[in-house]
Amino acid sequence: MEVILIKDVKGIGKAGSLAKVSDGYARNMLLPRGLAKEATALNKKALEREKAIAEEKRQEDIAAAKEQKEKLEAMTLTLKTKAGEGGRLFGAITSKDIAEELKKQTGMDIDKRKFTLESPIKQVGETEVEVKLYTDVIAKCKVNVVVQE
Repeated sequence: MEVILIKDVKGIGKAGSLAKVSDGYARNMLLPRGLAKEATALNKKALEREKAIAEEKRQEDIAAAKEQKEKLEAMTLTLKTKAGEGGRLFGAITSKDIAEELKKQTGMDIDKRKFTLESPIKQVGETEVEVKLYTDVIAKCKVNVVVQE
């Protein structure tokens, strides 16, 4: 029997995929538990429509991420903080600080986990920070740390 999986089923497949299973397994396990539905012609067409809508949304998300990437790469984010002798900061600038300052200055709300820092910024000066906006869309944002007067 052919079924369309509603949820991920270990050993069978992922949600939204078509799977061929034995009649008994489908009738006694998958269908009653709501893990799958029968693969009728109508259900197959609905699945194709859902996949097309999901792909369209993915393309829109990629386009938005590329637009955001252009904006990030064109700007330099300036953070003011206290520093001691030799330009060494009191504390450090983390991805959270960068995300908050970016939202304050530009209104872009990017999650702090998307910023890639090898280690927190502890020195005054300009640093390049990677921002993972989407699966294959990575922007390089310049962060300039200056001494607060």
